[in-house]
Amino acid sequence: MSALSILFLASCSTWMSQAQTEFKRVAEANVTLPCHHRLHLLEPTSLDIEWLLKDSDAEPKVVITYAGGNIYNYFTEKQKGRVSFASNYLTGDASLEISLLQPSDAGLYTCKVKNAGQYEWTHITLKVLEKPSKPKCWKEGQMSEGKEISLQCNSVSGTTPITYSWQRIDEEGKTGSLPPMAHINLSNPAQIFMKNLTWMATGLYHCIASNEAGQESCIVEVTVQRAQNFGIVAGAACGVIGGLSLVFLVVWLTIKRKEKKKYEEEEAPNEIREDAEAPKARLVKPGSSSSGSRSSHSGSSSTRSTVNSASRSQQTLSTEATPQITPTQPSQLEMNGRGNEPKKVNHTNLMKIEATPTMVPAQSRAFQTV
Repeated sequence: MSALSILFLASCSTWMSQAQTEFKRVAEANVTLPCHHRLHLLEPTSLDIEWLLKDSDAEPKVVITYAGGNIYNYFTEKQKGRVSFASNYLTGDASLEISLLQPSDAGLYTCKVKNAGQYEWTHITLKVLEKPSKPKCWKEGQMSEGKEISLQCNSVSGTTPITYSWQRIDEEGKTGSLPPMAHINLSNPAQIFMKNLTWMATGLYHCIASNEAGQESCIVEVTVQRAQNFGIVAGAACGVIGGLSLVFLVVWLTIKRKEKKKYEEEEAPNEIREDAEAPKARLVKPGSSSSGSRSSHSGSSSTRSTVNSASRSQQTLSTEATPQITPTQPSQLEMNGRGNEPKKVNHTNLMKIEATPTMVPAQSRAFQTV
């Protein structure tokens, strides 16, 4: 090889060593990091290629190498099976291909090519962009007229910086600006405040979280209740409660009325039975008439005794000491024997008692003769 060609290769190596580019790719995508050289023209059998990664660690890590006719690409566990040479490295293209990018793939990559005492290197900065995660939307506050609420949106992961914006979706599904009462929190654009709510604030609110890699969004619904609705609801509730109370009162009064009527029907026969005791006492009255007849009969017997006083004087003297037996004594004994319970008079026995002659003392007969 002439001295001119060697000088040319040295100048190219110097230029390539100073070249440094930057690549930005989204996570899960593929990327090809370029590395072109001319050292394959020197000694094809002594060609040596090496890719290094300098990330947050102190020491660079080997990604892939070609040496002695063999390829080695299993140095890092995180990149194992995802790195390879993109083209024919033996013809001057040692570009590196990384598939299914991950955030850990980001860093400073260096391509080193050596051959016959000559070398070339290329520096490439790779940034793996991760789009925001699906944000979460929520609301805080009381959804009624005159009150204050806040809407918030947050994405937990993604390449910084993440920006947030809000839009309102009307009833037709079209996006528009926020209502006049809405104000964005300047220190935290993911939050907006709405004061002195009116029913016009009702609707859907769309939050968009975005960065260089892409965007994600979420929707929160706001339903402002009008003030008069509370009065209507309260009135309806009072009406229902009052109606139920009235029904309960009517049922209660009906039950009480039926119980009272049943009680009166059960007490009526008892009152009649108590009044029926009087006729039992009147059953003794015929005894008084019998006593009257007994007195008249006794008077007639006395008259007959006066007429026959001469023949019965001896009998009269013998019976003066005998106490007079009245017809009413058996009835009193019977009443005392039965606990003062009235007893029906047996008229047959009464007639026998009346037929028995009454012994009148002689002194009485003397008065009767006079």
